[in-house]
Formats: sequence, C-alpha cells, structure tokens
Amino acid sequence: MIDAYADSPTLTPEQQAVVDRPWDARVLVTAGAGSGKTHTLVRRLDALMGREEDALEAREILVLSFSRAAVRELTDRISRHAEQARRVRAQTFDSWAYSLLTSAYPDEDWSRYSFEERIRQAEDAITKGAVESGEQGAPAHVVIDEVQDLVGDRRSMVETLLDRFQDSCGFTVVGDPAQAIYGFQVSDPDARAAETNYFFEWLRASYPNDLIEFHLSRNFRADSNDASTALSLSATLQGLPSETEAAAAEGERVHGELRSRLLALPSFGALASPFTLDSLRCFPGSCAVLCRDNRQALVIAEALHEHGVLHRLQRSAQDRPVPAWVAGILQRTGSTTLGEERFRELVTQAGVPVGTDVDRLWRSLRSVARGGRQQLDLGKVRRSVADGWFPDDLAAAEPASLLVSTVHRAKGLEFDRVVVLEPPTMAELRKNHTHVDPAAEARALYVAMTRPRHDLYRMDAPETAQVRFHRALNRWYVGGWKSYERWGIEVAGRDVCGEHPPGTDSFQADPVELQEYMATRVRPGDSIALRRLNDLPMAIDQSPPYAIVHDERPIAVVSGRFRHDLHASLKVSRTWEIRWPDEVRGLRVDTVETVTGSPASGTRAGLGDHGVWLVPRLSGLGRYKSSGKVQGDSNR
Repeated sequence: MIDAYADSPTLTPEQQAVVDRPWDARVLVTAGAGSGKTHTLVRRLDALMGREEDALEAREILVLSFSRAAVRELTDRISRHAEQARRVRAQTFDSWAYSLLTSAYPDEDWSRYSFEERIRQAEDAITKGAVESGEQGAPAHVVIDEVQDLVGDRRSMVETLLDRFQDSCGFTVVGDPAQAIYGFQVSDPDARAAETNYFFEWLRASYPNDLIEFHLSRNFRADSNDASTALSLSATLQGLPSETEAAAAEGERVHGELRSRLLALPSFGALASPFTLDSLRCFPGSCAVLCRDNRQALVIAEALHEHGVLHRLQRSAQDRPVPAWVAGILQRTGSTTLGEERFRELVTQAGVPVGTDVDRLWRSLRSVARGGRQQLDLGKVRRSVADGWFPDDLAAAEPASLLVSTVHRAKGLEFDRVVVLEPPTMAELRKNHTHVDPAAEARALYVAMTRPRHDLYRMDAPETAQVRFHRALNRWYVGGWKSYERWGIEVAGRDVCGEHPPGTDSFQADPVELQEYMATRVRPGDSIALRRLNDLPMAIDQSPPYAIVHDERPIAVVSGRFRHDLHASLKVSRTWEIRWPDEVRGLRVDTVETVTGSPASGTRAGLGDHGVWLVPRLSGLGRYKSSGKVQGDSNR
C-alpha cells in the first residue's frame, strides 16, 4: 500500500492537536506564515473521514477559502497526500455562493449579478433553508481557510451559515490576523479598521463555551535568516488595535520597521541591469517579483518581455479562464452526456497537460455538472463556462518559474526566491494618495516578505509616473506629460471577443484550422499585436475593429468592451478628433482559454453543437503604433 504521507513532514504536537479533534468540535486555528496550515488541513480532512465509528462522508464536509490560489493549493495537496479525503472539494466563497444560488433558484440568470450581489443573495438563501434542501444537504463539518480576509458581505454570509447549523455542525477555522490584507474592500476607513479581523472576535463571542483555540507557531517555510526577517513582527501585526487612529499609528511604526529590515537585505538594483536580468532569467527554482500595485506589475512585466525574460503576470482573482481541453472535449462529441470511460478518451484526445490527475477532473466536473447514473451533463458544463463559474480548482494556471505579481494576488503562494520592490515611505504615500491605511500597508509588506523559502531580496521600484488609472474604465493607460497625450492601454482577458468563432467575424479564415492552430501553436508568453482592420468605428462610442495577430496571423478580434474603452480613453474631450492607432504592440498571450458563444455559429463553423471554442487570453501594457512609430518610445 502506498503511504500518502511518505513525502510529508511529520505532524508537530500543535498540528496533531488540531487533527485529533472530533467532527463536532468548534476549532479556531491561528496559523502564522509558513506554519504548515494547508498540510494540517489535509490531515484534518483525512481524520474526519477516516475514524471508524464517526467517519464523515465527503458530501458532509464543506471546505471554503478566500482565494482561488488557496483553493488550488489545498486541492493539489489533497490530491497528492490525502488518503480518505480525495473526494472532498474545496471552493472559494464566491464559487460556493454561486453554486448554492443556481441549485436553489435554477431559473434565475445569476451571471448578470455582481459578485457582491450574489453573496448577499446567497446569505438570504441560507436563511430560507437552501443549504439543507440542496443535493448535498446540511454540512456536518465546515472547514474555512484564510478567514482573516473575511470582511463585509462575505463575512456576514459565513456568519449566517455557521449560525444556521450551530446545533448540528462542527467547524475548523484557520487564519492569520497578521495577513489580513483585504480590508480595502470596505470603503469607510473607520468601518475598515473595525472590520479587520472582526470574524475572530465574532467566533469567540458566539461560541464562548465551545470554541477551542490552537496556534501553529513553528515556521516550516523560511530556511534562512533573510527569508525569516519579517517573522518576528507577526504577533505585533496580529494585535493591531481596531480603533482607526491607534491602528494607523501602530501600523505606521510596524511598516517603518519592516521597510528598514527589507532595505538591510541584499539589493538586485535596477531591473534593467544585466546582473538583475541574468539572475531572474537563470534562477533554477521558483521566483516571484512582488509589487505594491498592478501599475508596477505591468511595468515590470513589460520590461522583462523587452529583455526576453520568460515569466507570467499573475492575473486577477476574478479572472477565471477555462482550460483549452474543455473545448477539446465538447467539440469532439455531439452527445449531451458523457460516461467516465468516454470522458477519459476525450480528455486524452484534447491534450491535457502531462501528469494531469484525470480522476480529479472527473470528480470536479461532476460536482457542477452531475448527470444521471454516473454521467456528466455537458449542458451544465457549458453553462458553468458561460456563467464564469467553472470549478476553481480546474481553472487554467499556466506554470512559470518566474512570476510577476502584486502582493494581494500572490497571497497564499510561496516561492524559493522572492524579490520585493522597495516600498515608499508613509510620507511618500501620503504625497501621492488621498487616503493611506498604514496598518494595511504594514500587513501587505509583511505578506510580501514572508513568501520566500530561501532567498529574499529587494529591487528598485520602476518609474511609473506615466502609467495612470482611468477610474471610469477600471483600466490602466499610458499618458504623456501633456494631459491629452495617450500612448498605450492595458489589455486583459475580457478584451477578446468570444461571441462568434474566430475566423467568422471581422476577418475570414477556416475556423476549424484556426482552432487547431491555437491549440498547438499559440503558447503563454507569445507576442501579440492588435491590428486595425479598417477605419470605420463599430459604433458611435467605439473604435474600429482590431484583429489579434499572432506571428503575423489574425487569430481573433477584440471585444466590444475593448472597443468602447479604447474610444473612451482616446476621446479626451468632446471636440477631440481621435487618431486611431494602426496597432497596439507589446502584448502577450496569458493563456488559450475555452469560451462560449452562439451554438448555431459553432455548428455552421464546423465546431460541434455545444457553442464552445478557443480564443487567446491577453495581458500586458500595449503601446500605440501609428505611422510606423511606437508612441512614447523616446520617453520610456
């Protein structure tokens, strides 16, 4: 018999105490950075399902976490190391809320609601009995990870869930108050200070006689003095006051201390130096460059591309690309359902990555698209793609040895080497921002400095003065020193048209051959340009159409949303005459993803009856090219 724990560390007495609690216990675990909380949760799940007399079934355990990165990490650990808990499914709060609503109210189009609206609707559904009346029934045990990030509506939803089953349900709740970095979701500063880590106090007040608290104190991640440099401030950050002024004063002090410790570490210097580029290019392990905001991340990624350093720009948690193999499966069958054996055949033909756990693919898809008699309902699979709620643990995550990310997007991840951009002082932040939250800045810097296993370095922050944020569009753009100058724009996944198969709209090509090209020739990190197809705007508030060009070949077109945003960005005044750029250059392929559109269009194009196909997902800071010149080159 294979020992699933053979390559896992032995549980410490602290971890074993958490694992050994019975299923109906109410357990709160505070776990510092790198303390092995995911390892502990996997063993806890195994114990819940492995006890002889009171073992739980997978359907009786509800596992929730804040981020998709945390869900993916937990799912991978369960797949590799769990013995009994392999059928347990972890979900984000948002994904679980959506699945609850679609199960309870299947006739409602929940995709038209915002994330926050769905969370509020899910809370209402919980109070009306939607959980216990659903297919899985009431949970016997709830596992909640990353609870320090529960604020606002999500916190209220989870509190309602635990209240609903307080007499019949145990829970294991894990978090680290020092890493509470999502308080910015609460806009009011006073409410934000009170909200941060409020959930911990709610648990203590709600279960005064039943709550059992444990703390995981040993750090397993950092194995060098540099990587450990921020850890001693964990307790201070966990104990920051909830009053706004007091939290700001103590947060500013801790931020200054963290910054001083970071500046005492070895420096990579400027990004463009040969030493820095070679160090990032040739490092054999996993490495991350962590930035304070997405503006810095875009500029760093642009510079790395220009110097030929392979990397991946970490996408937003709300970007949910569906893997290309999903289209490969649906395009290869006209059936409405699939059995497991046929599913395995089609997965192999669709070209899933080597080493993929096909059993996990089947279990995860069945969780959202269950058909009768061990069948997969392909209509439900398509709907999960169309609604943007494909299973969290199966969402496309392209491997990369070098990651460029904001601190918030790297939450829950760890790397062999971490390079943190030198943070500004509080005085510098206040000079450039109308509101600064020192406590949040301190926690974010702490999170960044506790990601490495071995090496922690600092690097000069890039010049970002000309990269500006268009609040109405929620998009970055490149401006000149004159207010009307526009030299480039951020491009993201939502900017590729998926309504019709590529090759059937705005430019003509063989759709079947184009799908094969994207599946076999288009790779993450490849260069992409947007090329104007004609001079005619598609609407009064839109730009002309642009083709997405890969290796001089059009493979898709931009979406209506991008055309609208390009128009709004370039239309600096009512009387301003727009000069549409010939091209937008400097973009990259993030991944090739499955999208849904008109089934009739798919059938006419020879792509099957399910209305799914592949399109490239883009990322990067694009620069405008007109009349043979890339705008802004002389100022970069």
